[in-house]
Amino acid sequence: MKKTTSRLIRVIRVTRLLLHVISGIIQSIPYPYFSQPTQHYMMKSWAAGILKILNIKMHYTGQLPSADTQRVLFVANHVSWLDICLLMAASPTQFVAKSEIRSWPVIGFLCKRVGTLFIERAKRSDTMRINQDISNVLTTGERVCIFPEGATSDGVQIHHFHASLLQSAVNTHAFLYPVAIRYLDSTGNLCSDAAYTDTSILVSLRKILKQPSLEAVLNFNNAILCEGKNRRELARLCEQVVTSSLSLSPYHKEAEKPSYLPGA
Repeated sequence: MKKTTSRLIRVIRVTRLLLHVISGIIQSIPYPYFSQPTQHYMMKSWAAGILKILNIKMHYTGQLPSADTQRVLFVANHVSWLDICLLMAASPTQFVAKSEIRSWPVIGFLCKRVGTLFIERAKRSDTMRINQDISNVLTTGERVCIFPEGATSDGVQIHHFHASLLQSAVNTHAFLYPVAIRYLDSTGNLCSDAAYTDTSILVSLRKILKQPSLEAVLNFNNAILCEGKNRRELARLCEQVVTSSLSLSPYHKEAEKPSYLPGA
């Protein structure tokens, strides 16, 4: 029988989570005015707090880029809204999100305060602007993460990696780090309840709260040098590395289209 948490534990977790979110809102007000190291500490601590409250144990394999590595662009498969918390806790980074998130209560406010890059999904021409924005962020020493699938997957199969936002890596000669993400339940099996597919954030959270514990595994693969490669070559290389890390088969059926970060 599948183990689940008691109602009392879920209530306690929800209460702690609400207090933590309120704390994040308060911290986000002065956040833009702090130094970069302080911002990174705040981001990492807050994200780690979310994982602790939800009893998600994170560990990673491979090597994170060193602190002095410049122009770091993470390229990860996308399973859940938890992916963002994992990456922020492991290595503070900025993300690309659909523009609609800016108007979302609480989440939109937090995203704007921490420097999230927003893209207009309805405007194909906006891809050029967002690539320039990513390039600008990379040259300041900040790290950026994109989810090139364009949608979340169930963790059993990844989607085709789109290449459009990898033009920023080509422009800046960035170091491209493919990251493979998976979630395991308390029995060590792949956890489908962690996946954020065909559901709402509240339903997703309810499923996660029912889990006694989760193990989140991130595999940071060796950097891919972008110099001399075009964005499509980079997309295929990243897809191959991530699927190999997850022991999955690559997906190549969709035509190229702009890459967007689904809203969490």
